[in-house]
Amino acid sequence: MSATRTEMTHASARGFDMKPAEEALAILSRAQVEAAEAVQDAVPSIRAAADRAANSLRAGGRLIYAAAGSSGLMALADALELPGTYGIAGDRIKVLLAGGMEMLREMRGGPEDDGDAARAELAAVQVGPGDCVIALTASGYTPYPMAAVEAARAAGASTIGISNNRGAPLFDRVDVAICLPTPPEVIAGSTRMGAGTAQKIALNMLSTMMAVQLGHVHDGYMVNLVADNLKLQGRAKGIVMAVTSVSDEVAAAALEQAEGGVKLAVLIAAGADVGRARELLDEFGGRLRPALAVLGR
Repeated sequence: MSATRTEMTHASARGFDMKPAEEALAILSRAQVEAAEAVQDAVPSIRAAADRAANSLRAGGRLIYAAAGSSGLMALADALELPGTYGIAGDRIKVLLAGGMEMLREMRGGPEDDGDAARAELAAVQVGPGDCVIALTASGYTPYPMAAVEAARAAGASTIGISNNRGAPLFDRVDVAICLPTPPEVIAGSTRMGAGTAQKIALNMLSTMMAVQLGHVHDGYMVNLVADNLKLQGRAKGIVMAVTSVSDEVAAAALEQAEGGVKLAVLIAAGADVGRARELLDEFGGRLRPALAVLGR
């Protein structure tokens, strides 16, 4: 496989603009499925990356994403949802986007070539040995994320690289390489499509497994969510009810005592007072299952 596969021509591209809309859309849909399938072989690498990310956050470090263009949008989408979904403090998650957040209003290509900016931004956030840096680049050689991981490694941080080309130069510069060998894009080089889809799936998997290791998932429930609207408040109550088999009223009372903390509320609903619930969570690193076992649940 060529190191520039993301720039190659897709087998169905010839005459694409002349095809009936339904046929063209079917081609695009199949290409997205093929891109998603490319993630499967990366499962061992994604597991290793999740280990590093969880270890950094568990030890008080940060998760720092560094990317450009469409890859930067995938990184931003993943990062922004972690605090609300899994209760990870916002100051523990950072996104370094080539060109800065101004790029969200106008996507320009030039900033992705500015490796000096990446090094300066890593220095500005004081990246260090406790942090984990995830760099994304579909091609695998974009200067901004490449410089970011070089600076991160020099500072002693853990590094993860995600690219869609086998043999990408990025992989020689990171601790964990996640290769997502997506087919050529139907619109050659438009990596917001297949490559972006695969990157988003890989990030979803990585951050979800990281959250599992941190104890923020129990039986498929997000037990560390931040319930800051009516929908999520209802979800929080439903989680307490599902995990402990208590009534709506008991779950609501437990959440009130826990000031909205789902894990605390689960343990309160299971019979612990607030103080004991906090002790159990501290003892077991925020994991509900062993804490519930102590309570005989």
